[in-house]
Amino acid sequence: MAENAIEIEGLRKVYAASGGEKPKLALKGIDLNIPAGSIFGLLGPNGAGKSTLINILAGLVVKTAGRVRIWGFDQDVNPRQSRAAIGVMPQELNMDPFFTARASLDVQAGLYGVPKAQRRTAEILEMIGLTDKADAYARTLSGGMRRRLLLGKALVHQPRILVLDEPTAGVDIELRQMLWANVRKLNAAGTTIILTTHYLEEAEEMCDEIAIINHGAVIARDSTAALLQRLDAKTLVIVPEGEVPHLPAVPGATSVTRRGDGALIFDYRRGRITAGAILDAVRAAGIVVRDVSSADPNLEDVFLSLTSGALAAEAAQ
Repeated sequence: MAENAIEIEGLRKVYAASGGEKPKLALKGIDLNIPAGSIFGLLGPNGAGKSTLINILAGLVVKTAGRVRIWGFDQDVNPRQSRAAIGVMPQELNMDPFFTARASLDVQAGLYGVPKAQRRTAEILEMIGLTDKADAYARTLSGGMRRRLLLGKALVHQPRILVLDEPTAGVDIELRQMLWANVRKLNAAGTTIILTTHYLEEAEEMCDEIAIINHGAVIARDSTAALLQRLDAKTLVIVPEGEVPHLPAVPGATSVTRRGDGALIFDYRRGRITAGAILDAVRAAGIVVRDVSSADPNLEDVFLSLTSGALAAEAAQ
């Protein structure tokens, strides 16, 4: 197994001007390594450059400059091998409505040059839960079933790397659970997974490492745990014994608010004040504490901080 499933150096993409508009710089010299065997999150707001990056990896968009190696194959030197190493489950439900589920998988396998004797059509149909729909036309399948079929099509050539582009957008809980169970199974068998999603709780739960892209540049790349530790914002929730007529003054806190049930909410930064100091200030104000709890930042907090703060502005320059 290669150390990195994907290696990207200086990747740039400029879309030519059209209709009187200026050329659009979609990717600004991205450097990114994705470890083999990982579940890697690729996050960013709409228009950040994620789709352009994925389409370049899939061989659907020609890069302007830079170097891309997929499973050790240089995309410019060995385009067929690099393309064969990757499978993409697109966000759009694009499939031929006049093919059955079985035929869709067989045709996709043929496009990748998989001999009939080596095709795993029945196995894939079983994995994605469409065995009973094998001979149903794609146009008769529900939206969730079509999304399952897209996953199956991405797996027909047994790629080393699987890209999931917003795989759970608009799907029900049952399909989401089935998809993640299959993803974990594939990853345990050695497949590298690249995930883009707007459901940040999914990325937080699933991904080993995450890169955040904004304005065509990587503004953060680290393990999920390390990204969560970057934000020193915390929240302390204090439930007082009885009603508190006035909110206590805590100079080191970012904000002090009262929840509908009477609990006091203290937002603070660990670098400025400790939870113990907040508790001391509350007790000094004559408030008897009945219960206390704290909350750490989640991935959404980190994402919003990075994409809307100084780092995003710097990346846009």
